[in-house]
Amino acid sequence: MQRSGAPILVGDVGGTKTVFAMVSDVGAGIQLGDVRTFASKDFDEFDDLLTSYLSAIEVIPSVSVLAVAGPVFDGRASITNLPWHLDEGELETEFGLKAVRLINDLEGLAWSIPHLADSDVVVLQDSIRVFGAPIALIAPGTGLGEAFLTSDGISYVVHATEGGHTDFAPCDSDQDQLLAHLRNKFGHVSVERVCSGDGLANIYRFLIQEMQESESSAVRARIQEAVDITPVIIAAALSEESAVCERAVRIFTDSLAAEAGNFTLKILATGGLYLGGGIPMRILPFLHSPDFINRFTSKGRFSELLQHVPVAVLQDPLLPLRGAAIYGSRTATDWHDKGRHA
Repeated sequence: MQRSGAPILVGDVGGTKTVFAMVSDVGAGIQLGDVRTFASKDFDEFDDLLTSYLSAIEVIPSVSVLAVAGPVFDGRASITNLPWHLDEGELETEFGLKAVRLINDLEGLAWSIPHLADSDVVVLQDSIRVFGAPIALIAPGTGLGEAFLTSDGISYVVHATEGGHTDFAPCDSDQDQLLAHLRNKFGHVSVERVCSGDGLANIYRFLIQEMQESESSAVRARIQEAVDITPVIIAAALSEESAVCERAVRIFTDSLAAEAGNFTLKILATGGLYLGGGIPMRILPFLHSPDFINRFTSKGRFSELLQHVPVAVLQDPLLPLRGAAIYGSRTATDWHDKGRHA
């Protein structure tokens, strides 16, 4: 474990915002201190942002674990939607840190799951999870992240996947038409083309362009002005201002439920399915609908199995930081080792 007095700097580094915190003693439980949030676009380089944070808190960390919005290869990462390039070795040298580890932000979120409190989640299907069984995480945001956890009998280990890029499988005639529309546009249609922020926008455009549904002038004007139409669609659906937006969100949640059921079956995640990412908490009323769980469990001969899988939405935005700290605690005894695995 990381010793008290040698704090771990943890970060959740994204294209929109970056959040930092300090963890002084992971062995005593995850207690985040000096939590501060920054608008990422306000800084030309990540180094400038980190310098600003460390100057403000006047604490010198020993090591750092950063959960980043982008793929990590051999200790290097580029941040999605920003011209930032992070390198473990360069950050160690620049800031005098003993060691730096970069992990994907979805991995950071996943590491927090075995340590969740009741207040960290909103339960959609209440059931008793099988102790030590695999756990699934599906996270629709800008893209669709999927990860899972397995236990060695003592603790859980996170496994990243690229499941969001597998084939989208329609569940009804409307989704059959959606698939055909997206295939004409993209060629290969991944699940992410439907179950993500961009996917929700794809569904909305399909309803307008192919199904010829009409939109109110007020909502249409807001959508035309928006750089990102996804928040506009969600807001109009929640306020019941737009029938088209409501239908788009329902197709989205139906598709997400089906994919969540598929992923749960593939890894036999009787330890639970968790929904993370930027979208689920924003569409919680739709996820609370019986339609979501009905579609999740609609798997023929295996429907009964899925009816006993706990399903919950992760609601604490600081969970990636807590997960980064947990990852740090697992690797703290091996900080001298430049290997990239926990």
